[in-house]
Parts: sequence; C-alpha cells; structure tokens
Amino acid sequence: MIKKTLIVLFCFFNVFVLVYLISPTPIIPDLANSTKSDDPNDTFNIKEMSAYYTNMTRTEVINFYKAYYSGPFRIIINHPPERANDIIHNPTKSYYFEEFVLPFKESLYINGFEWENDVFTKAEKRIGNKLIHKGKEYKSKITIRTFPTSTPKRITAFLFTELALICSFYIYKSFLSKGK
Repeated sequence: MIKKTLIVLFCFFNVFVLVYLISPTPIIPDLANSTKSDDPNDTFNIKEMSAYYTNMTRTEVINFYKAYYSGPFRIIINHPPERANDIIHNPTKSYYFEEFVLPFKESLYINGFEWENDVFTKAEKRIGNKLIHKGKEYKSKITIRTFPTSTPKRITAFLFTELALICSFYIYKSFLSKGK
C-alpha cells in the first residue's frame, strides 16, 4: 500500500515538474522609468543582455524584476559585486549583483551600479563616476543578463538529477543494511 502511494506521488511530482519545465520563461520588459543604454559596452550583440540608466533605488529595481520574474521555485541569490565582471562583462562597475534563479530553467542576473555609493572608489573621487547619458544625470545604471536553456536541456538535466538522487538513496540504503 505504501509502495503504491509513493509511486503515485512520484508520478504526480514528475508531471508537475514537467509542466513547470515546459512552460515558457517570463518575458522581462524594459526597466520602467529608465532610459535604455546604447553604449557600446552594453550592446555586445548579446540579445540576453541590456542596460538602463535610472534614478530608481536598489529596492525599486529588485521589486520591479521580482514582479515579472517569478515562478514557484524562484531563488534569489545576492552575489558579491566583483562577480559581475565574470558574468556580465569585464570590466563592469558594480554596487550590487543579484541573481534570480528558476531552477533547471533560467537565471536572471541584475547588476546595479550607484555611483554615489561606489564602495570601490574613495568618497572624494566618486564624482568621477557620475552617470551622464545623453546629457542627463542618473543615480544608477542597471545591467541585466539572462541565461536561458532549451526545453530538452531542462528536462534532461532534471531527469539526470532525479536519477542521481534515486541512485544515491539506494546506495546509502544498501550501506545502512550492510552495517547491521
């Protein structure tokens, strides 16, 4: 009885996960109340990357993306700003660097640079980092980049992970039974 119940639960879980993996990823609109950057460093011919000049605060920016980039398993990771050089492009000025992960589907990286709060520049020299785009001054520059995956890769990654977990469970169980 318990074995049949576990098999039914396992099947329902897999159907639920497959629906999640097949469903499209969120479409992210341009950042509200902002000016899209056309700077050469922000247009690397990477269609998954865009940058915006804005006067929005960090909280406002993160809340904007939270509203559009959601899912039942969304994970938010706050990375050290130095990682932006590896993920966005090198060099990238950064004050905060956050990642929204939809497991097995996609990641959205949000890099924010607020020139007045630049921890890597001495306070008296920060004025040199002032953000001016097309004659207008902005408090911050936001760069986003997504790393999408195809549906077959999502399903394959999930199935291999599930298989590895099941095998690990049975190997662990066999070690426990040998110890008795």
